[in-house]
Amino acid sequence: MGHHYSHLSHQERTLIFYWIKDKISIREMARRLRRSHTTLSRELRRNQWPSSYGYIPRGAQMMYQWRLEQRAKRYRLKHPLIRHYVRKKLAIGWTPELIAGRLKLNQPDQYICHESIYQFIYLEAPELIACLPRKHAKRRIKRPYRTKKHRIADRVSIEERSLEANLRLAYGHWESDSIVSSDRQCGLNVLAERKSRLTHISFIKNKTAEITHKTLVKRLKNHPVELRKTITYDNGSENTQHVKTNNKLKTNSFFCAPYHSWEKGSVEQINGLIRRFFPKGTCLKSITHGQINRVEKLLNNRPRKCLGYRTPYEVFRDECGALTG
Repeated sequence: MGHHYSHLSHQERTLIFYWIKDKISIREMARRLRRSHTTLSRELRRNQWPSSYGYIPRGAQMMYQWRLEQRAKRYRLKHPLIRHYVRKKLAIGWTPELIAGRLKLNQPDQYICHESIYQFIYLEAPELIACLPRKHAKRRIKRPYRTKKHRIADRVSIEERSLEANLRLAYGHWESDSIVSSDRQCGLNVLAERKSRLTHISFIKNKTAEITHKTLVKRLKNHPVELRKTITYDNGSENTQHVKTNNKLKTNSFFCAPYHSWEKGSVEQINGLIRRFFPKGTCLKSITHGQINRVEKLLNNRPRKCLGYRTPYEVFRDECGALTG
């Protein structure tokens, strides 16, 4: 078994200094230190003090320490085109992981890992931290939710949803959720197709069950029947007309366990992306349909790691044809 390599110590450099004065050969010094002679040869070549003194222990140690520090400070994203691409995509809301994945898909010769992008941001461009999803200096641990009883009539548990829907084996399985305005009056309805992550965002003037029902029907009715199979909801009161929605769209409805909104994780993740454009505390009454359409288009053209860094539009178009809803 080979010995674990370690750098020369200051004590060893001191011994080398005295042995040089005694005209001891490099191979003999290496034997005494139980080192390779190439290690000592490299040490004498790299750490000669720039003066007539030649090799001195303190100077050699200082030069070693300096190189060690410089090694830790190597620059990330050296290519200016890559830096420009990273800055441009961060500015429109892409994460470092999406940027790295898209580069690997489109320009494999220019590929960089997402960790390099994070290091570039935190070590060389801290002004870009504001472009990160959470803007946190440290990543936070998610906490589990409580469980409570439900209260929606004709509610079918998500546990009864088919394997096809659970494993995203086919298109047409949707998740629905609402984002509420700061004034608690109006909001946004968000629909996400589970397999393609195609997103529909609609303004709702209030969060009543009737308005939610009409919005769902309006956004999904133009999709073919085979692309509207199920809708998964949380247990909010705005979803109490789910049976009426099913009758209109020929869908089946399923509900998460109470306080388990993470069970419809696709739409919850998309809500987080939408909040980057309309943060909590925003009065949604003041936003325009044009702004909503712009955000919807950005999200549907955003590459996803789970889609092999393709976009929802690309996946949906390739598999289901042109978007109709």
